Amino acid sequence: MEKEKKTWKKGEKKRKHAGENSDGGLKKRKEGDDGEIKGRAEGSKNRLDPTNVGYFRRVDDRLKEAFEDDEMKEMFVENVLSEVKGKAVLVALDRTASITLQHLLPLCGLDQVADVLKEMAGETGSDLKTVACSQCGSHVVESAIRQMSRWSESAQTEAEDDSSGPLETQVLCLSRMVREHSAEFIKHVHGTHVVRTLLHVMAGCIGPPRTTAQPAAKDRHVTPQLTDFDIPTSFWYELKELTESLMASVNRDAVFQTMLSVCHRKRPKLCKQLLKRIMAYLTSCSSAPGVSPLLVFLKDQAASRLIEKVIQLSHKALLRDIFKNHLRGHLVDLALHPIANFVIQRLTGAIANYKMFLKLFDELLEGVEAILAAGHMGVIVQMAESCAESGEKQEELLRCLLSAFHCAEPGSRHTSCLPLFLSLLTYEVYYQSDTAEGGIDTQVPLKSSVICYHGSRLVQALSKFKERSLLLSSLRTLIPDDLLTLATHSVGSHVLQALITTSSDKGRGKILKRLEFVPMACSRSGSRALEAIWNSASVTHRQCIAEELAPSESQLRSDQFARHVWAKFALSHFIHRRAHWQEIQTGESKKRKMFSDILE
Repeated sequence: MEKEKKTWKKGEKKRKHAGENSDGGLKKRKEGDDGEIKGRAEGSKNRLDPTNVGYFRRVDDRLKEAFEDDEMKEMFVENVLSEVKGKAVLVALDRTASITLQHLLPLCGLDQVADVLKEMAGETGSDLKTVACSQCGSHVVESAIRQMSRWSESAQTEAEDDSSGPLETQVLCLSRMVREHSAEFIKHVHGTHVVRTLLHVMAGCIGPPRTTAQPAAKDRHVTPQLTDFDIPTSFWYELKELTESLMASVNRDAVFQTMLSVCHRKRPKLCKQLLKRIMAYLTSCSSAPGVSPLLVFLKDQAASRLIEKVIQLSHKALLRDIFKNHLRGHLVDLALHPIANFVIQRLTGAIANYKMFLKLFDELLEGVEAILAAGHMGVIVQMAESCAESGEKQEELLRCLLSAFHCAEPGSRHTSCLPLFLSLLTYEVYYQSDTAEGGIDTQVPLKSSVICYHGSRLVQALSKFKERSLLLSSLRTLIPDDLLTLATHSVGSHVLQALITTSSDKGRGKILKRLEFVPMACSRSGSRALEAIWNSASVTHRQCIAEELAPSESQLRSDQFARHVWAKFALSHFIHRRAHWQEIQTGESKKRKMFSDILE
């Protein structure tokens, strides 16, 4: 293999989200995007005067404080709504006042929320479209319709008089308006967010509210948790109508990802129909003769995300069609593409338990070194995770990885596989040698800087293989300092935890004897790994851990991380009432084994 391919890159390039510029920031809003409401405040600009803006700023500050009781809160809300009345549209379109209104609506009664929506809609209802498609107003509309999650609180009262609630009526009006202008809404940078929230509300499941702040790095790839709630019967039928209208304007917008997600959660039969129709649309588009249109869409930023969602939610027959009729024979090329490789990851995960995985694996295996050189480690990690899940092709993948990292031959290099996999570096690069011959110092310390995220995930997946002896042998060759580096590393600690907890009782004991438990307990990552190891340890191993920790009582009890370890392991009890501690640990061990036998 060429020299330039000897160091594997540590991750894929970050994909830009729709609505981002080349620097990763949000695109600037066009001037006048909020527009003006014709026929209102004729002869003057449609904006709040400074006095009103100052009032709403003070209201927002007050909302951040707690109210003495519910009566005070209701009185305050009613007073603010009286100031909103007659100028709800202007409030919703103002940058400062809209934020206040957005924060106020969750404190309002549902009838009060309905009144605000009704006023924003105007006499004909057309003004609501302008508000919903504005930067500030879209947040207000979303906040208003999200209050339907509280509908069940008043549903019983409304059922007695056999009438639909005012907020239900206003949400249905909004949905009908979206249906009438679906093509315009899903293409609008702000309107599309309202449609996505509306789909959640119509289905009866919502996530956390949308914010203008950028998510923290650790939260960017986390799927938001959804909360289910009861919905009126009318929403059941309206969701079907809404999806029909949106499908008439099907494109690659994120609206369709949301639509599939909520229907998969709440309306599985409808989701199945939508999946077929979206695939029919994607595969019917024109392309070069003999080339599947899907291959073109896979390399498009927005379309690839939609296809990922389709693959994630598809049933076996549709997955087989995607693989057999569109992707087979092109897998390596797609895995090397900066965008399409993410779709290959989803497909590899989705078909892990089907026979077609064997054919997909064999095809991808031929391009493993090229995929590694391209830095698309997510594909390799997903291959390993799917092999672990299916129980198939594990030996072939491990043999291929040993060869790719240049530690297959001679056999003495096998014990170096763990640091190589963790760092995603070939044998020569890790041990700083340009030759494959002797003279290499194999006692290179394991540095925190070389342990990477995808390397950690790869080893965690390999630790689930039936045959783990190579990894465990490599782990046992690490000196105590290297083990401590691994144990206290943010992603390396997960590797140590996985390897120890999946080991036999005898193998676990050999590793535990070489760990330094006190420094581990005083580390954020190390303490978490130590607790996981403790939970899977036998009574004998727990006693060994406790005996090493107990003499360092003052250090452990004063440390922000170790004090939790001290309490959870009941080490004070261990010091002063050892027989009782031993009895408790034995009981816990028997209980854990009993539940383990039941689960098996």
